[in-house]
Amino acid sequence: MRASFVFSEVVNGLRRNVTMTIAMILTTAISVGLLGGGLLVVRMIDKMQETYQDRVEVVVFMTDDVSANDKDCTQQPCANIMADLKRVPGVESVKYEDRQKAFENFNKVFESQPELRDVARAEAMPASLRVKLSDQERFPALQQQFSGRPGVDSVVDQAEYLNRLFDVLNGIRNATFSIALVQALAALLLISNTIQLSAFTRRTETGIMRLVGATRWYTQLPFLLEAVVSGLIGAFLAIIGLLISKAAFIDRVMSPVFGTGIIPNVEWGDIALISPILLLVAAAVSAITGYVTLRLYVRL
Repeated sequence: MRASFVFSEVVNGLRRNVTMTIAMILTTAISVGLLGGGLLVVRMIDKMQETYQDRVEVVVFMTDDVSANDKDCTQQPCANIMADLKRVPGVESVKYEDRQKAFENFNKVFESQPELRDVARAEAMPASLRVKLSDQERFPALQQQFSGRPGVDSVVDQAEYLNRLFDVLNGIRNATFSIALVQALAALLLISNTIQLSAFTRRTETGIMRLVGATRWYTQLPFLLEAVVSGLIGAFLAIIGLLISKAAFIDRVMSPVFGTGIIPNVEWGDIALISPILLLVAAAVSAITGYVTLRLYVRL
């Protein structure tokens, strides 16, 4: 009997203030959706770190004359540079990549972009020495030692490019979280106002319930549940929005970027992984906001 009464009160409360309830749900959906977008970016960064952590190398690009005339790094100055690299403290391995191999790797990376592959030529690809370091902090010393040597065109640390990409993704994540925070504040205010309005319109009913012996918790429970239900509906809408965004936007518009293999794709499993977090956050924030509002502003 008590459960059915509470349930009916929740339904009636949501229907009675339908416009504010819809506004609260939509605002919650937007803020939770933005939170989900930020979490997807975090997942993307984690995947990239796992993928590239053991693959980051220092690349010593050779000059055109070395690239054109030395296919296996057995001639000078390439052979001497390779021997010196192997003697540097912290160098785990050194591999030579000739022009043809560099061209094949280029075609693999840009497999989904035939317009780039059509204009690329093996003769334009520089040969390089791929150096694996045990500690990337040693790169400045290695760069200083080998830059400018005969046969060396440039010394590049792949970790530097990766860090730049991480900075861009972190900026997107921070911007998304910032907007989500503003939307969450709006949702909190709407939840608080909706509860206050709902309690005011039902003050006579709750007053009678208190007179006949109902506890404060029992009279407050329907209002708390209204807030939680609205928050969960908003979270479900946010999850649906993320699914639609993946199918309609991410998979279509971002496919050339993901197709390069440099940035990992957003998988359906990623959305499934963060969905419980979004539901939990929406329910918890709604319940806490409702409880605080009832304690501070509403006397039932």
